[in-house]
Amino acid sequence: MSFLPDVETLFQHAACGLLLCAVDGTILKANATFCGWLAYAEHELVGKKKLEDLLTIGGRVFHQTHWRPLMQVQGSVAEVLLDVRQRQGEKLPMLFNAVRRKHGEVQYDEIAVFVATDRRKYEQHLQLARSDASALNAQLAQADRRKDEFLATLAHELRNPLAPMRNVLEVLNLVQLDDPQLNRAREVLGRQVSHMTHLVDDLTEVSRITQGRLELRRQNMELAPVLEMAVHSVATLATQAGHTLLVEQPDEPIWLDADATRLSQMIANLLTNAVKYTPHQGQVWLTVARADGEVVITVRDSGIGIAHEHLGTVFDMFSQLEPALSRAQGGLGIGLSLVRGLAQLHGGSVCARSAGVGQGSTFELRLPVLPAPPAAAQAPARDQLRPGQSAGKVLVIDDNADAADTLAMALELLGYEVGTVYDGPSGLTFAAAFGPDVVLLDIGLPHMNGYDVARRLRGQPGGRDTILVAVTGWGQDKDRKLASDAGFDLHLTKPVDFAELDTVLQKMLAARPA
Repeated sequence: MSFLPDVETLFQHAACGLLLCAVDGTILKANATFCGWLAYAEHELVGKKKLEDLLTIGGRVFHQTHWRPLMQVQGSVAEVLLDVRQRQGEKLPMLFNAVRRKHGEVQYDEIAVFVATDRRKYEQHLQLARSDASALNAQLAQADRRKDEFLATLAHELRNPLAPMRNVLEVLNLVQLDDPQLNRAREVLGRQVSHMTHLVDDLTEVSRITQGRLELRRQNMELAPVLEMAVHSVATLATQAGHTLLVEQPDEPIWLDADATRLSQMIANLLTNAVKYTPHQGQVWLTVARADGEVVITVRDSGIGIAHEHLGTVFDMFSQLEPALSRAQGGLGIGLSLVRGLAQLHGGSVCARSAGVGQGSTFELRLPVLPAPPAAAQAPARDQLRPGQSAGKVLVIDDNADAADTLAMALELLGYEVGTVYDGPSGLTFAAAFGPDVVLLDIGLPHMNGYDVARRLRGQPGGRDTILVAVTGWGQDKDRKLASDAGFDLHLTKPVDFAELDTVLQKMLAARPA
């Protein structure tokens, strides 16, 4: 006969308060000691309150800015002193220790709590906690800066090899290929380059959103063409997975005050997420409806679903659904975080629903709508070039020879007269003799960087009227500001969208004084 108490008895009547919480803070279990301290019954806490609901305002701020980052990074917190409000509203100082554990596929937080009854010790702990918090704030700020610098450098290093790949693809698109296998190879290259570019853009943009530095280019726009563009971007991926993609939208136009590129990106990310997490030969539905002055864009799938405990974290950066990793087709875990950030910048919202694992998922994007404005005039198409006619003289300066040469090839096929050099001093000498209308200039050049080259070009005869375009892998806001200060007219990040480049160059050339 055993005289040892069972585990449940030990848990309930431990000398300290004990809690089990979901990753989002929802209380899953609380022992009798903790409930007695706060004068709550267990059923009033379990599933109905989160840990931060019990904290004072200062405690909630600490929980958001320190507790949660520490739990995500190192999986534990120790000796954290916070004030907890009892049922009657009285503050009770408590010392928290927590560790994140995993049971099967489910993560939870195991928390031990001690009441700090000695006020002098409480004040000492509070002073120490404040000192630790200040040091931790500095460490987190430094880590955040390093993270931003790393993402910027990573994006730059990825954009450099992407540029010549995109240029070669553009050359292949501009020439006639009779071999079906070459055409298929061109299509595969195009899809993969677009996918890589999309990932790099997501990396840089989610960083700008978290820093509050992303600016939207909003305009009155119709939703239908944006939907078509987003659907087209994932159509091949859906076909490869054997999925049926069903689209339903109203016949009447829906107008928004939005950034068309960002809106397409949001919808495409939701569709891509649905396609990735739906097993072969599944179904994905995209539906659009109006409701209470908003447009509701819903993406639903027949996929693997989302467990209840993960619904609160699917929009967190770098979040991945662990049971789905073997079925997912790659990704960085930032697509949904980017959707949430862009939706909020547009004055909208996004939410996720699922009946559980294996029951499919539904993502609902809501944005404010506008009354339909009058139809805008279409931009005139580019005039066709006559034989022997030049679209303009362009000088390409880039130390990456592959990027420079392939960019020149594509521009020549578009009718431009092109010169190519691989460093700044050579570019200045060549420009003086060539007299370019446009200079496409890389920033990271040997001997003389692109900013210095731009300033020197402006000082050459005719240089004030030359169109200077920075074509670079550095794409942060500070890089655009530096380019503007150096005299650039335009800043483009690699790989360049040729349709956009050609359109912009023609408009800028047409607007130059005679």
